[in-house]
Amino acid sequence: MTSLLEQLIDAFRVLPGVGSKSAQRMAYHVLERERAGGRHLAQVLAEAVERIGHCERCRDFSETPVCAVCASASRDADQLCVVETPADRLAIEQATGYRGLYYVLQGRLSPLDGIGPRELGLDRLGQRLDDGEVRELIIATNPTVEGEATAHYLAQLARQRGVKPSRLAYGVPLGGELEYVDRGTLSHAFGSRTEIND
Repeated sequence: MTSLLEQLIDAFRVLPGVGSKSAQRMAYHVLERERAGGRHLAQVLAEAVERIGHCERCRDFSETPVCAVCASASRDADQLCVVETPADRLAIEQATGYRGLYYVLQGRLSPLDGIGPRELGLDRLGQRLDDGEVRELIIATNPTVEGEATAHYLAQLARQRGVKPSRLAYGVPLGGELEYVDRGTLSHAFGSRTEIND
């Protein structure tokens, strides 16, 4: 039978990027210096796991059936931005002036991992596009093999319903120097170049 300390260390390993040494340090830190913080963390974590679900419209994390973004009357309903994760949605929300709505896939197409259209809620997305309110589907999946396959699938889904699909531009980072950009990124940026308008 494993000791309570071993169970605590093992519990910390559920976090991404936390190996056995980091988990051990966290467990010891909580027990040596942060018992009150540990109690608070345990209480909030238990409550969050119990009460936070998914928005019925966009699949983002939400404590209510419809999240605050979807419920807002000030958002532009004719633009729908599709992202892979809630963290991607938050990044776009914080870094841009985008005022449309979102759809969070909670993953990307990956047949080898058993993740298909149904697991990503693409039937629900299709119904949303069928409503006729969305005019542009902004595809903001990551530029990975699975992300690109998902983007292609989403573009087809949009076109079948008369919705204009668009894709986030990827390429040379702002302030970056060409000699330090990897070949794949530079090739994609060169192939996706746009005309400069006055």
